Amino acid sequence: MTHNTPLSPRPLRRLSDSTRRVLTAAQLRAQGVTAAETNEQCRPGGSWQQILPGVFLLHPGPPTSEERLHAVLSYAARSSFRETPAGATGAAGVAGVPAQPHADEPRPAPRYTDAVITGLAALTLHGFSSAPPLPSLDTIDVLVPRMRRLRTVGCARIVRSAAMPTPSYVTGLPVAPVPRALADAVGELADAGAVRRLLTEAVRGGHTEPAAVVRELTQARLLNRPHVVDAVDSLLAEGRAIAEDHLYRMVREYALPDPVWNVDLRLPGGPHLGGLDAYWPEQAVAVELDTRAPRQEDDALWSEYARKREMLERLGITVVHLTPKKLRDSLEQQAAVVRTALMASCDRDPAAYVVVLPR
Repeated sequence: MTHNTPLSPRPLRRLSDSTRRVLTAAQLRAQGVTAAETNEQCRPGGSWQQILPGVFLLHPGPPTSEERLHAVLSYAARSSFRETPAGATGAAGVAGVPAQPHADEPRPAPRYTDAVITGLAALTLHGFSSAPPLPSLDTIDVLVPRMRRLRTVGCARIVRSAAMPTPSYVTGLPVAPVPRALADAVGELADAGAVRRLLTEAVRGGHTEPAAVVRELTQARLLNRPHVVDAVDSLLAEGRAIAEDHLYRMVREYALPDPVWNVDLRLPGGPHLGGLDAYWPEQAVAVELDTRAPRQEDDALWSEYARKREMLERLGITVVHLTPKKLRDSLEQQAAVVRTALMASCDRDPAAYVVVLPR
């Protein structure tokens, strides 16, 4: 074959109908386009271009953000299109490979196996205003299993993972859940302000809970970086403030009796029993918000929390344990739990007398 040999007319016409098409070399071959024909199209001044190794953009202009995302996934994935049923034959006559549609036919939905967008690009797709816009990102992070033999190249930055997360799907693309995407983004950021803004938006925007973020940061071994630790402290404070607002709203909207807020309990002339977020003295019912995050150095704090709860319950005080997630996702149900505890106080033995002090 020479460079003047005409290309196979049907595959080329079909592939050229789309001005926003990203295909791999294997997908082109499946449509009857040989390597020589692909190289010819990608010559200087040609109609196509190679955007990543083995991945081609079927128009000469710069790729859109969507095309870059698909290109990165196509480069990293084991498989990039849904398979047709066994024995089926596409229009190109290749069994098991879907045919490329005409311009007026629906395109088969991509299925990217073992490849998930993560990092800043994932946060942008999740709607983070503090994440940079996709066109400004020089590279797009993509998660792959640890044993995959891939290298970072061009706009694709390979991030290896021992355990692949279950992706969310944003505009049909597999995207890492927010906590994992945050950890992968933070691992590449040295700007303390940028880290703090991302973590704060994650909680304030309702994308995730502080505990889930800290768990991922711990697994990524990022909590030995001072600027990350400072941002996590701000994150936990933000999470507590939001949880407290939900608790106030629960009492108000579901007509619970007014408690005393943010108090310390002591035995008369005795030791300090601990602080509570809300307490109903007449019913001896307490609410405690658990806004702690799972950090390795918090073992002692977990033990202290358990001791406090056990001591209060020995004194006849019912402790209702609420988390930010419970308050965010099922406020009415949590109100019912508190109301039940208040009503049940009539059937319990009187609690020990305790001194209630403002905290």
